[in-house]
Amino acid sequence: MLFSKINIFYIRLKFINMNKSREFDVIIWGASGFTGRLVTLYLYNKYGTNRDLKWAMGGRNLIKLERVRDEVADKNVPLIIANSNDEVSLLNMAERTKVICTTVGPYAKYGSKLVEACIQAHIHYCDLAGEVQWMYKMINRHHEFAKVNGSKIVHSCGFDSIPSDMGVYFIQREAKDKRRSKAQQIKMRVAGISGGISGGTYASLSRVLEDAQKDKSVYKILTNPYSLNPIDEHVGKDKSDLRSIVFDEASQSWIGPFLMAGINTKVVRRSNSLSSYAYGKNFRYDEAIIFGKGFTGRIKGLLSSIPIGLIMSAKSGSLLKKSLDILLPRPGEGPTKKKMEKGFYNLRFYITLEDGSSAFAKINGDMDPGYGSTSKMLAESAVCLAKDKLSNTSGILTPSLAMGDALLKRLEKNAGLTFSFK
Repeated sequence: MLFSKINIFYIRLKFINMNKSREFDVIIWGASGFTGRLVTLYLYNKYGTNRDLKWAMGGRNLIKLERVRDEVADKNVPLIIANSNDEVSLLNMAERTKVICTTVGPYAKYGSKLVEACIQAHIHYCDLAGEVQWMYKMINRHHEFAKVNGSKIVHSCGFDSIPSDMGVYFIQREAKDKRRSKAQQIKMRVAGISGGISGGTYASLSRVLEDAQKDKSVYKILTNPYSLNPIDEHVGKDKSDLRSIVFDEASQSWIGPFLMAGINTKVVRRSNSLSSYAYGKNFRYDEAIIFGKGFTGRIKGLLSSIPIGLIMSAKSGSLLKKSLDILLPRPGEGPTKKKMEKGFYNLRFYITLEDGSSAFAKINGDMDPGYGSTSKMLAESAVCLAKDKLSNTSGILTPSLAMGDALLKRLEKNAGLTFSFK
C-alpha cells in the first residue's frame, strides 16, 4: 500500500515537472568541442535563433564558447556555463531546458553526473556514446529511476547507432506493412564508407579498451552480445561479433569486422527486448564490412584489419599505444570540412523473413559518417525529443524506441539519410 502511494506521488510529480515551462528546448552541452561545434553550426543554419526552436550552447569555458559562437552562429544564441564534475551546476542547467544534447566524451569520464541531473530535472537527454561498459552501468543505475521521472535517456544518437537501430526499425515496419511478416534475421553489411576519425572518438575508444584491460568484468560486458538487455534477459541466438575475414554467403563477398558492430548490435537487441520482443524472441542480427569478391577481396580484408588490430591490442602505457596517440587526432581535432563534405556511407541489409522468403534494404548517408552525418543525426534527435509528439515510454532507451517514426521522418527530411526496402 505504501509502495503504491509512493508510486502515485512520483507519477504526479513527473507530470508536474514534465509540463513545467522551460527556458530552452535544447542545450548543446560541449558546444565548443569538435563535434559540439558541428551540432551548433547545424542547428543555427537549420533552425536559426529566436524562432520556433529555443536553444543554447553550454560548456565550462565562457571564452571558448564565445569564440565558437562568433565563428558559427551569432550573439542571439545564449551561453550556459556548467561543469561536468559539479552536480549543482549541471542540475541548474538541466532545469532550464527540455533536452540536453551532449557531445562531451569519454562519457565514462564526463557523462554520469549529467545523466543523473537530467533524470532529477525530469528532462530528456541524448548523446553519442559508444562506450558499452558505461551504458551498461547507466542502465543498471538509472533505468527504473528514469522511467518513474518520465525522462528519455537516449544513448548512441550518431553513426553509432542510428543507421543500425533505425534501419532495423524501418525494415521491421516495412516487412509488416508490405509482406505481412517479421524479419527473423538481418545481416547488415557496410558496402562503402568514407570518413575520418576525431580525437574525441579515439579518446572514447581508448577509455573502453583501458577499462577492459584493467577489469575482466568489463571485458565480459563488451563481448556479451546481449549485455545491454535487461539484466535477466542476457540470452539469445546471436553470438559474438565477427573477428576474422570470412566469405559471406549473403553478400557473396569477403567480409571482416566492423569496428562499430560491438555497440550497434547490442543497441538493436536492446530495442527488441524493451519493445516486448516486437521483432521476435528468435530475431538475429549481425554486422560486417564488405571487402569484395575473389582473391583481391580477401587480401583487401586482411590488410584493412591490421589498423583495427593495432588499436584493439595497444595496452595503456605501451610503446604501441604511445605511438598511436601521436599519430591519431587528439581531443578537439578531426577531419577537415572538405573531407567531411566528401564523406558518405552505404549500408546494405540482407533480410530473411519469418516465412522463409528474402528481402533487401539499403541506407545511404551523405557526408562523413562520424562527424558530418553524426552531427545532423544527433541534432535532429535532440529536436525530436524536444518538439515532436512521442510515446510516453521513458527510461534508458534506444533511438528507435524513444522516437520511432518521428525520428525516421526527420532523418530523411533533414539529416541526409535515405531508407529503401525491396
